[in-house]
Amino acid sequence: MQIDLSGRTAVVTGSTAGIGKAIAVAMAGAGADVVVNGRDEGRTADAARAVAAEAGSETVRPVAADVSTADGTRRLIEAVPDCDVLVNNTGIFSAAPVFEIPDDEWQRFFDVNVLSGVRLARHHAPRMVRRGWGRVLFISSESAVMTPTEMVHYGMTKTAQLALSRGMAQEVAGTGVTVNSVLPGPTLTPGVEEFITDRVGPGTPFAEAERAFIEQERPTSLLGRLIRPHEVAALALYAASDQASATTGAALRVDGGVAPTLIP
Repeated sequence: MQIDLSGRTAVVTGSTAGIGKAIAVAMAGAGADVVVNGRDEGRTADAARAVAAEAGSETVRPVAADVSTADGTRRLIEAVPDCDVLVNNTGIFSAAPVFEIPDDEWQRFFDVNVLSGVRLARHHAPRMVRRGWGRVLFISSESAVMTPTEMVHYGMTKTAQLALSRGMAQEVAGTGVTVNSVLPGPTLTPGVEEFITDRVGPGTPFAEAERAFIEQERPTSLLGRLIRPHEVAALALYAASDQASATTGAALRVDGGVAPTLIP
């Protein structure tokens, strides 16, 4: 299957590292004009150059904006008023006992993981509908269907993304615009590497820490290892393509079999 996104503009939020960066590389490699987004100007510019170099593309540009805020989202929209593919990837996670999480932390997780995507889709999806083609993706998680005890606030936001993507898909039914969520399992990103090292024990060789984490905390994994960002990006790239025209309102799993369910 040859996926060609030439002539399409893709906005990938939170794409300076990890899954977001891998998605930006995949889409740029498929010919899309890609907008790399992060909060910090310098880091975002560096990431855009790295994405362009890895993808062999000259159509990658940075837009620094904090999409967890209304002002930051407005800044991104003003810089890119129209796009064909919107990937709501920005997200945060942390471990905390559920009864010790204060109100402002619940709100922060909702603002970053959920409301950022709501604001951007609210602007872009109707414009896609008017043009007759578009793709909106929410990068969710297997935690949407298997709430992790150590990260209930995170799991809550990931479940909310499933409801959002399904509801928005229903709203744009029959227009040529699709809305889907992608559910990665535990993925080897810098943040996850730090998270696992802290939980397993600082000083533990990472290969050993990875095995211990999967065995102890994600024993249902059929893959038996962490997913790599490019593996998530491959599914996101498909969902953004013309070939995925009949895939909408779906929760697309790339979780290594962690969720022991037939349907998310």
